[in-house]
Amino acid sequence: MTGRFPIEDVSPVVACGRYPAKAVLGEIVPVSARAYREGHDALGCNVVWLGPDGAARPFTRMRPGEPGQDRWHATIRPDAVGDWVFTVEAFQDPYLTWQNAVTKKIAAGQGPAELANDLAEGARVLEAALELVPAADRKRVRAAAGALRDGKLPLPRRVTPALDLADLLWDHPVRELVTTGEERRLWVDRPRALFSAWYEFFPRSEGAVPATVDAPARSGTFGTATDRLPGVAAMGFDVLYLPPIHPIGRVNRKGRNNSLTAGPDDVGSPWAIGAAEGGHDTIHPDLGTPADFREFIAAAAEQGLEVAMDLALQCAPDHPWVTDHPEWFTTRADGSIAYAENPPKKYQDIYPLNFDNDPEGIRAEVLRVVLHWVGEGIRIFRVDNPHTKPFDFWHWLIWAVKQVDPDVLFLAEAFTRPAIMHGLGKIGFTQSYTYFTWRTSAAQMRAYCEELVAAADYMRPNFWPNTPDILHESLQHGGPPMFKIRAVLAALLSPSWGMYAGYELFEHVARPGAEEYLDNEKFELRPRDWAGAQAQGRSLAPYIATLNRVRRDNPALHQLRNLRFHDIDNPALLCWSKHDPETGNTVIVICSFDSHTVQWGNTTLDMPALGFDWHDRFTVHDELTGTSYDWGQRNAVRLDPYLQPAHVLTVRRPAVPDGSVSATTAPAELTVEDVPADLSGGTAPTAPAQKDDARWTS
Repeated sequence: MTGRFPIEDVSPVVACGRYPAKAVLGEIVPVSARAYREGHDALGCNVVWLGPDGAARPFTRMRPGEPGQDRWHATIRPDAVGDWVFTVEAFQDPYLTWQNAVTKKIAAGQGPAELANDLAEGARVLEAALELVPAADRKRVRAAAGALRDGKLPLPRRVTPALDLADLLWDHPVRELVTTGEERRLWVDRPRALFSAWYEFFPRSEGAVPATVDAPARSGTFGTATDRLPGVAAMGFDVLYLPPIHPIGRVNRKGRNNSLTAGPDDVGSPWAIGAAEGGHDTIHPDLGTPADFREFIAAAAEQGLEVAMDLALQCAPDHPWVTDHPEWFTTRADGSIAYAENPPKKYQDIYPLNFDNDPEGIRAEVLRVVLHWVGEGIRIFRVDNPHTKPFDFWHWLIWAVKQVDPDVLFLAEAFTRPAIMHGLGKIGFTQSYTYFTWRTSAAQMRAYCEELVAAADYMRPNFWPNTPDILHESLQHGGPPMFKIRAVLAALLSPSWGMYAGYELFEHVARPGAEEYLDNEKFELRPRDWAGAQAQGRSLAPYIATLNRVRRDNPALHQLRNLRFHDIDNPALLCWSKHDPETGNTVIVICSFDSHTVQWGNTTLDMPALGFDWHDRFTVHDELTGTSYDWGQRNAVRLDPYLQPAHVLTVRRPAVPDGSVSATTAPAELTVEDVPADLSGGTAPTAPAQKDDARWTS
């Protein structure tokens, strides 16, 4: 910092400026700092922004925050992808100093003689401003300066023209004693880095034919997987994530349900990468050729889907790296190569890399592999277990790739300690998996989301209700309503969310004693009858499509920093909103965490957070049912898990009473005690029994 005034506690800053903060193209980014000065003269602050091209963006004036805190605030909307630099400046504002003094002295009854020096000082400031204001305003400023110097005019006419310039001189201030803070960095990604809807499927399962007595199993291909793309696109997803598509090792191959012995038809885990056919830069021959993969990417793009690829830095025992570079692995005392372990779990089909053995060689090879796939059209990588590899390696790799293509994004699949997850975000990972799956009460979810919003400068969450590895007990036992509930929470709390194939079919049967699917698709082909499920009404796909449509149509849901929670008097319910001040778009959601019983609650909305005064009324439209309601600060809601476990309300301004319903089906501020016994919860309908095919009827 150079200059007269202290500038402290600048935000956004990550790790004391060691890493850049994050934003996306067009995002409203808040900037704040604490700045103060001695005495009573006025202080001003502004932000200077330099884009990736090195060109300065328009001067951004900062406004003071809560009185007495000396905190200054502004927002910026980046208009280019890349590395930005911003600096907070503090300065003496002679116009504000003059304005404050002269208005107080006039109010105290001082006349022209006593104000002679003040009037002359005001004229001097305005004359200095002539070179700063737009040409169209200079005549007005010159006239105001002349009026201050004209002793023949009565005092009000001498002063008023200068006081009327307050807005102009706020935007184009005279700045004296300018102090420049430290340069800070902001990396700006394309919008998909913040707002995205992911869908995961195994291409080998799409169009696959399981083994029979008369014929061996036949894998699906990129060609047969193309047939599934319209169904994924119809649900409103925009990122299609594929597990590893590389050759799968034959040595120590796992069988079904992670058994140690593989039969002749067992296809193995895609995460056991590498075989005689090749390694991380090779496509499994059962899936097709590189040309087939390029055609698949193009077909996905035609459906509005961007293909994301798995980056798993581990090897099967027969990966070419094991033969060509045995130094990249850990050798045990008996001379064998150590396979992966997470005691008591053992992964005999996987060799982890040892990044302390020939780190430069490993770095060069991994960068080559990643850029190979970037050259094939991949711009998103889901990174498997990044917390088990060195942080300095990831920091180097991510920024080396972005030097080649700044549009490449990296999703961290790291379910580990909070400090490590946050650390991965700081060093450059674009998005992160989270603890969303294990936050199963309204209080837990609110606290966790508030923690994520506080980390929005560097960590972008991606909420997944399920993955091939994770089938939480809430989905195992919660019935179809829980699938709706978790989808609402994932899709509308976070700007990015995803789900693994089978969720829309209510797949819920777990391997005994484990938090993962029985007959896990990681180890076997699992073709699904998508069309049959849809035709029989056994699919959640239309509901998912509605959620993704609401996300797409409402700009407020594209952001994370604007998430606000509101009080509701039932601990089984969660109420939150997102408001976009730029467009005025506002969405309010109330969601139940109870998949078995009816729940009532009364809201106490934070009206200013919604852009309203405390006494305002407004109309809300439920995007799930098509019903409109007249709402205010306090509203009663009734959520039935089997009919409507959530309200997804878009605010329509102003309130339109014609055809609207007050509150929901109940008067405002209705309490549970006022509800008839047959509506206040009671005994829920019996949850549908589990079917033999591991699906439920919705």
